[in-house]
Amino acid sequence: INKISGLMANARAKATLSFPARFTLIAAMNPCPCGNATDPEKLCACSPSNIIRYQRKISGPILDRIDIHIEVPRLKFDKLSSEKMGESSVLIRERVIAARERQQARFKNMDGVIANSEMSSQQMKEHCKLGEKELELLRKAVNQLQLSARAYHRIIKIARTISDLAGAESIEL
Repeated sequence: INKISGLMANARAKATLSFPARFTLIAAMNPCPCGNATDPEKLCACSPSNIIRYQRKISGPILDRIDIHIEVPRLKFDKLSSEKMGESSVLIRERVIAARERQQARFKNMDGVIANSEMSSQQMKEHCKLGEKELELLRKAVNQLQLSARAYHRIIKIARTISDLAGAESIEL
């Protein structure tokens, strides 16, 4: 399945069908078959070759197209049972709505672009200007982590979205 200008194209032996599609993919995966590879308190029962085989079930090109990879550690009882919770869903929803409104205003005269993730390279140059500190950090990340061009652009678009969620006009560390 290939994403083509807002359409999902499904090619088979005798035909290609196109369906309108715009979606957000959220996925979860354990770090290894037993789920304990990154746990500081539980011992992983998997061999290194089992972990590699398990992680290869999702191909590199697919992983490279997922915008954010976040490790979510197991929470301790005290945190789970605490009265003091993080930001409420209502407040998060309000920030997301405000960020979406900023993006709608930003892209109001651009056909087909409704979110930061859809910006072209030229649109990124216009709407995602980085300061010297931010450029230096990105330069180090690209060089040290050997990031692809896709990853480089994705980082900048995500930074723009984080700035929108914070209500900031510019991308800042």
